[in-house]
Amino acid sequence: MTPSRTIQVNALTRVEGEGGLHIRLKGNVIEDLQLAIYEPPRFFEAFLRGRPLNEVPDVVARICGICPIAYQMTAVHAMENALSITVPHEIRQLRRLLYCGEWIESHVLHVHLLHAPDYFGCTSGIQLAERFPQEVTRGLRLKKHGNELLEILGGRAIHPINVAVGGFYRVPRREELARLIPDFQWGLEAAVAATRWVAAFPIPEMSRPYDMVALVHPDEYPMNEGNICSTTGLNLPFDEYENVFEEEQVQHSTALHSVYKQTRACYHVGPLARVNLNFDMLSPMAQQVAAEVGFTVPCNNPFQSIIARCLEVVHAYEEALDILQNYRPFAPARQNAAYQKAEGCAATEAPRGLIYHRYQVDEQGKVTFAKIVPPTSQNQRQMEDDLREYLPRLIHLADAQVASECERLIRCYDPCISCSTHFLKLTVDRG
Repeated sequence: MTPSRTIQVNALTRVEGEGGLHIRLKGNVIEDLQLAIYEPPRFFEAFLRGRPLNEVPDVVARICGICPIAYQMTAVHAMENALSITVPHEIRQLRRLLYCGEWIESHVLHVHLLHAPDYFGCTSGIQLAERFPQEVTRGLRLKKHGNELLEILGGRAIHPINVAVGGFYRVPRREELARLIPDFQWGLEAAVAATRWVAAFPIPEMSRPYDMVALVHPDEYPMNEGNICSTTGLNLPFDEYENVFEEEQVQHSTALHSVYKQTRACYHVGPLARVNLNFDMLSPMAQQVAAEVGFTVPCNNPFQSIIARCLEVVHAYEEALDILQNYRPFAPARQNAAYQKAEGCAATEAPRGLIYHRYQVDEQGKVTFAKIVPPTSQNQRQMEDDLREYLPRLIHLADAQVASECERLIRCYDPCISCSTHFLKLTVDRG
């Protein structure tokens, strides 16, 4: 009789939010595999209805304490799309600077405290720091730079309050940003050193035929604008997102899974997708470091996503320095427009990948509909697909080791699994 094994990870560690993993094996055959998100739905889409559109950026920032800018900025872009607001170059540059701050603090946190411990058998960033005190201390200092940038531009580092539809409520004084320049000059060199450190990790061999999806912009590395493109040839304007992708409910998760509408296939979003699709748009220093450490595209090894994150940190420091050194205060701080009954959408790049929002507003500027698709829900089906591919090489190991290896693969995606923003439709089958 073929033996059965059930491997249960009740709580995934070193990820944002709460989730578990259930695997049932019969011999070497995977009978069931579920990445379970069991946090209760948080109803953000529902309770935005009826609120003034100017309140939306501050409300959606509460969806995530790690990447609030991505939620704020995607909402702002969608509202501006609805109201036909075009912002000047100065506002756009400050927004990219804000994104640089978020990418730095989010990526550095994940690399040093959540993901790097996996490569050395450490159970926490604290344990890793006992072995690599200088490297972890350097990472914490880099993260502080990102938080400081968010404090100055956003009013505070967690759940910023200075982002407005049409621009900002207040633009910083020149000296506020200028004082960051010495730290960011040090940070650029430190980010390069961190990339070299990470590239020397014992990274497992794995390669999958991913369909990677990210924004692509003709003139810059994508953060807040661009077409939605894929490594398999997709290229469409962001307002056609819902014509190609859709979310579906699964029984074992409160977060929806995103798939292609026609094929029901999953796809991969995040830094590895961005770097694969936009390598030529990375800053000169980031490209130089990539060549030095032997990182080339196309890269289909999910474990190398940690190198892609580090390259994006190098890019963020280089772009941030350029904006900081050339910044001049400007007025007005934001563009205004008359309210109208309208609909608008937008897609930007959160640290964890593509994020999409769509809103409808009425003549009084109140929200009548909201749709929010976070990056982690787009990756959840892909994570399960990866685990099915990865498991056969682990099955001979003890259950605890299999569970540990599976968690390690999940953390490659830096999942922020608390991004369960929806109100799910409930179907009750009473027989």
